[in-house]
Amino acid sequence: MSKPVLHNSSADLPAATEAPRPNDQPNADRRLAEEEMERVLGTRPFHMALDRSGGGIAHWKHDPLHDVVAPMTHHVIMAYNGIMQRMERRSGRSVAIGTFRRGAVIIIPEGSSSRWDIPKPVDVVQLYLPHTTLKRVADEAETGTPIDLLERTAYPDPITSRLLLSAADVLEGNGALDTLFRQQLTDLLATRLLAAHSGSPAPFQPTLGGLPPMTLRRAIERLRSDSDADVSLAALASDAGLSRFHFCRAFKHSTGLSPHAWLRQHRLEQAMNMLRDTDASVVSVAAELGYASQTAFAAAFRKLTGETPSDWRRRMR
Repeated sequence: MSKPVLHNSSADLPAATEAPRPNDQPNADRRLAEEEMERVLGTRPFHMALDRSGGGIAHWKHDPLHDVVAPMTHHVIMAYNGIMQRMERRSGRSVAIGTFRRGAVIIIPEGSSSRWDIPKPVDVVQLYLPHTTLKRVADEAETGTPIDLLERTAYPDPITSRLLLSAADVLEGNGALDTLFRQQLTDLLATRLLAAHSGSPAPFQPTLGGLPPMTLRRAIERLRSDSDADVSLAALASDAGLSRFHFCRAFKHSTGLSPHAWLRQHRLEQAMNMLRDTDASVVSVAAELGYASQTAFAAAFRKLTGETPSDWRRRMR
């Protein structure tokens, strides 16, 4: 698992001083983001969800940092959630001094390197974003603009911060749910980054209209499937004949819920039916619904209902 690293421009510096950094470090000399974060932070993350590309989400809490972050293979985006504090980043002769506070974000473009001096403990959620994902989202949205990300250090962006910090509360130890959430959130954050943190901000046109009734029925059938492959965002979008970018927007327009929120609600209803109508143990219900443990299932159930599965079952019988 991994932790956070922080990057460029400060909330105290005018945005005009920030510019995309050239990523001239050879790819072979760059480290996977989660590996470099673990090395620099000297600990392991509380939660991490990665895919085979190394892209993913990690929640870190780490001690003060005084070290150089080496070039990485991914863009690293961080949302700060700790105590307010001043920090310093040095890139060559450039020095950025910023104030970490809730609502601030940090962006480290792939291939860049900086020294970080952070005097107090840090609590952050990090997104590891492959450049190929950023490019795919830009192509699907037909932005037609360059996709070089700006460096940001303690930069005020409550929208991006809120989206990323939500990951710490939503990852809940269920493979299908966590994967769909990570895929959905990654695409949403990539869209936000292109619109607000690139050298040429990309204009995104709102998607009008939902899914045709038959297409929506097929998507819901997939979401009800027991196969994790069926409920991947790529499979759902491909079956609908849409890009991931447009599928998520059309699905929410049709149902009022994102694909992840719909699946989460469906799994909760399944759990309630099993707890009320069968004598299956809580452990069996958790396993049947794909949770890694009874503890993970109980925490997710309580988050949505305010009760433990056992308490809910006793009250409903």
